[in-house]
Amino acid sequence: MRLKQVLFSQGFGTRRECEALLWHGLVQLNERVLDDPDEDLPTEGLVIRVRGTDWPYHAQALLMMHKPAGYECSRKPRHHPSVLSLLPAPLRQREVQPIGRLDEDTTGLLLFTDDGALIHKLTSPKWHVPKVYVADCAEPVTPEQVAQLLSGVVLHDDPLPVRAAACEASGAKQLRLTLTEGKYHQVKRMIAAAGNHVSALQREAFGALRLPADLAPGQWRWVEREAIAPGL
Repeated sequence: MRLKQVLFSQGFGTRRECEALLWHGLVQLNERVLDDPDEDLPTEGLVIRVRGTDWPYHAQALLMMHKPAGYECSRKPRHHPSVLSLLPAPLRQREVQPIGRLDEDTTGLLLFTDDGALIHKLTSPKWHVPKVYVADCAEPVTPEQVAQLLSGVVLHDDPLPVRAAACEASGAKQLRLTLTEGKYHQVKRMIAAAGNHVSALQREAFGALRLPADLAPGQWRWVEREAIAPGL
């Protein structure tokens, strides 16, 4: 792929802006300054350095973030800053978006991509991709509440019962739930329907991918597609 197309595809601006990066000597490959926009580069395993930062080439972006509280999963947030503001400009430029949404006060594993087909697969109930949440509750968790969440609770806007794929008490006032669909405020509403109230909520896992212990709130890293759902 031509160098100028590599830069453009990875979100480093308009074609003219990408050429300007080259004119100013701001792009390197293995310590060599790249200045020919038409130089042909193999993209397999390609890592270029732009303004001193290493960027691996990805035909389609896929990354995870430890979402902190106080951020909205929207390009046009209403009351809090957008979680997209925590990403570097090239990723925003290539219009990555969250795969599903977490409420502004919900923390934990959040995925982003610019692959629309992947977003559909990972969020559609048809594919049954599990998401694991840990909810701190206002009141002690009872066996009856766990049984209700497993058998199904009715939400006010849906006559059909909504069930957790798995549910257990992980503390005196804590629940761990696995869901395979994503309705609006689903965990909070399910727990409220079972007779308790969520005081804090974190997503621990999405598919086969778990929130890494060494990924601090607000930090992000690249993800391989197979790490989420092998064979998807």
